[in-house]
Amino acid sequence: MRVDIARLPIDEQVEHFRAALSRNHTLGEVLARAAGLDLPGWYLVAGCLYQTVWNVATGQPPEAGILDYDLAYFDAADLSWEAEDTVIRAGHDVFGGLPVPVQIRNQARVHLWYEPKFGVPCPPHESTEAAIDTFEATTACLGVRLEPGGRWRVYAPHGLADVFSLVARPNPVLAPRGVYEAKTRRWRQQWPALTVLPWP
Repeated sequence: MRVDIARLPIDEQVEHFRAALSRNHTLGEVLARAAGLDLPGWYLVAGCLYQTVWNVATGQPPEAGILDYDLAYFDAADLSWEAEDTVIRAGHDVFGGLPVPVQIRNQARVHLWYEPKFGVPCPPHESTEAAIDTFEATTACLGVRLEPGGRWRVYAPHGLADVFSLVARPNPVLAPRGVYEAKTRRWRQQWPALTVLPWP
């Protein structure tokens, strides 16, 4: 009998989550290399995580349709572009040779560029977790990192049930409606079984 992972206790869901992510070898390599960068408050976030689960759930190759891997960190000590660019350039060396790019962003700087890009103001974030909380879909509010000793830290403020159920649920706390709708249109093309809930 097929197990409905979305209805399991959360600790068992996390075990299934980790098992699915472990099938994506690029994701595992990014996690391992990112741990070596030792960035403050870092997580691998969003798309590469839930999309890997969707691929596993729908029988696609684990890395199918994943355009990049987003690495978020939080350093409020220096909000200059030059400081962030130093980290980005270090990342180019660390993640060189991988089949897709790794995008590195300091979440302490998001408020400096968010409004010009998306048309709505963004209050300064207080942590990487606070930034994850504002992603356009609750399904996307995910972060994973490797801690000393190889322990996985999983941040999932809305749980994992929607991820395993292939449900995209809007998170209208910051990102505008257009961002959610543009992303979900692409997701539906790659994962037709996805249920997209409407913007409220």
